Amino acid sequence: MSQDIDLYDYRPITEREPLSWPEGKRVAFYVGLNIEHFYVDLPGTATYEGTTSLTPDSLNHGWRDYGPRVGIWRQIKLLDKHGVKASALLNSDVAARYPQIIEAGVQRGWSWLGHGASNSHLFTGLERDVEQEQIRDVLRTIEQATGAKPRGWMGPGLIETFNTPELLAAEGVEYVLDWTNDDQPYPTNVPGLLSLPYSVELNDIGVFVSKGLTGPDFVQMVKDQVDQLAEDAADGSGRVMALALHPFVTGQAFRTRYLDEALEYVVRHPAVWTTTSDAIADHYLAVTGQAGASDPRS
Repeated sequence: MSQDIDLYDYRPITEREPLSWPEGKRVAFYVGLNIEHFYVDLPGTATYEGTTSLTPDSLNHGWRDYGPRVGIWRQIKLLDKHGVKASALLNSDVAARYPQIIEAGVQRGWSWLGHGASNSHLFTGLERDVEQEQIRDVLRTIEQATGAKPRGWMGPGLIETFNTPELLAAEGVEYVLDWTNDDQPYPTNVPGLLSLPYSVELNDIGVFVSKGLTGPDFVQMVKDQVDQLAEDAADGSGRVMALALHPFVTGQAFRTRYLDEALEYVVRHPAVWTTTSDAIADHYLAVTGQAGASDPRS
């Protein structure tokens, strides 16, 4: 028997109260920087499917492992150049394995979101009590490593169980990115839990790995996205633009110039508020008067 979604209600964007961003900006922009750990004996995101059944799959694992070793440091340099604080989607297993990345993010005041323990272990088929303990462990580990308990969450692979939203809210998580179905934040039917926009389309894995598009294609997509969202928001109701990045994809040397060009266009766009997912959630709660609102932070 089929089961329909009851996490959120249908409310078209044409029937909502206007949503304002600071200083009259039309588009709130954040970078979702995926900082992940993959195990060598388990499958993961692949650039070549032909070896994914092998253990170890040195071809694909090495490609992924380029991210924390090299790629992320190029991305950090570009984010610094353009004044962007990352919204770090963090596997908790990263904390013990790549502490230099954690230190770099803490120094820069990144927002930290829970992203499971690793991207080799998805949230599928878990009993409720087992999932609850895993969520607690992820949040606790990240808080110990960064000094900040995550306020946001994205499941590994954007995967949840039917219990995940309630379990997250019970642990104090305020928003999720898994449901990529809107250009604005919205309240879910779980008290205290928002859904914030994220993207599987404006996502470097989708662009370069799944679709096989080019650097110039990526830049044009980013430009078209922000321009259209700004036009959509001309009615006085702001939009959110999320740019999803992975260090082993846009951290590659030959793609650096295109990420640089894309960020340059967005952050200089007159309609854009460059911010973090935490600050977007704060501002949305404040202007909509919902419980749990706090002062907006940039």
